[in-house]
Amino acid sequence: MTSVAMPTRPGLYSKRRRKARRMWSKLSMTAFAAALCFLFVLPLIYMLSTSLTDPRVTSIPGKPLYPAITEMVSYTDPATGIESELEVYDVPGYGRLALVDRRFPPAESTFVDPSTGELKEIVVNTFTLQPIWHFHATIDNFTRAIDDINPGFDVLFKNTFIIAIFGTIGATLSAIVVAFGFARFRIPGRDGLFLVLIGTIMLPFQVVLIPQFIIFQGIGWTPSLLPLIVPHFFANAYNVFLLRQYFLTLPRELDEAAMMDGASPWRILTSVIIPQSWPAIIAVVLFHFFFAWNDFLGPLIYTSGNDQLWPIAIGLNNFNTTFRAAGAPSAIQAGALISLIIPVFIFFLAQRVFMRGVVISGVEK
Repeated sequence: MTSVAMPTRPGLYSKRRRKARRMWSKLSMTAFAAALCFLFVLPLIYMLSTSLTDPRVTSIPGKPLYPAITEMVSYTDPATGIESELEVYDVPGYGRLALVDRRFPPAESTFVDPSTGELKEIVVNTFTLQPIWHFHATIDNFTRAIDDINPGFDVLFKNTFIIAIFGTIGATLSAIVVAFGFARFRIPGRDGLFLVLIGTIMLPFQVVLIPQFIIFQGIGWTPSLLPLIVPHFFANAYNVFLLRQYFLTLPRELDEAAMMDGASPWRILTSVIIPQSWPAIIAVVLFHFFFAWNDFLGPLIYTSGNDQLWPIAIGLNNFNTTFRAAGAPSAIQAGALISLIIPVFIFFLAQRVFMRGVVISGVEK
């Protein structure tokens, strides 16, 4: 009996290859995106790990990335009767031993076996030994940061909220009005004025710093929070651009229908434009809120000499300077993490609307 070869469908293998290529493409892009996200999140992971680490071990070489502490055992010197805590090391060929007396090689160093209490003299380079680590997280660094920061987190958060909230209200309201004018009113020279406004984005803050300071000092606004709040009530070019781009996507037929019903321009703005522009408005709110929350140079200039007016950026910088000299990176990271809680919480609540507003308005970065 002879067998007959069955013909294969010509497109079967090519279809499988295309499917495999698509799957491989998706997997590779997912892996690349995950690796990129991990690189961006790595500083935050380090901050969280360091803030939960015992400050006594942060400077020990070879410390794990996770919060950990070296294994310690109690040892009583038989000669003096003095009790002390000894670190336990992994000694090659001997296992877990606690170091009693460290000597420079090639001299013998004294170890004690934690399980038997037996003393051992071993010739080994003790500076190359690795201590035994165990997972250990502590919140003492957060307590230390809250207790020791000057003038206190309550004052710093209060001043920061005042600057951020009132400045955000002024920046958003003024940007809405100006953007509505550029998007809807046909006035002579409108495009030229808009280009001049956009050109101010390229003007460095340092260029106008001294003239602004002289003006605010002349009217008696220093030291105070007014220079950090009032100027934002006069529209920021970046916010105006973002909102104008969004307003241009809204059909003019809605405005014309409202005008036929007798609506004024102000009524059109409040009843037609704003209700449809919440994604862009939320984006502007978050942009300015985060800017005001993280602003350092402005508060440093206009609140100098009065620590009761300091926002979180200035207070945290002063705290970092103090604890950096004291060699306490764990407390520094804990203080920085506390200052991030509110911005991160707000961003996660509004991230969907925020991203939609940024993408639709055409300023996605």
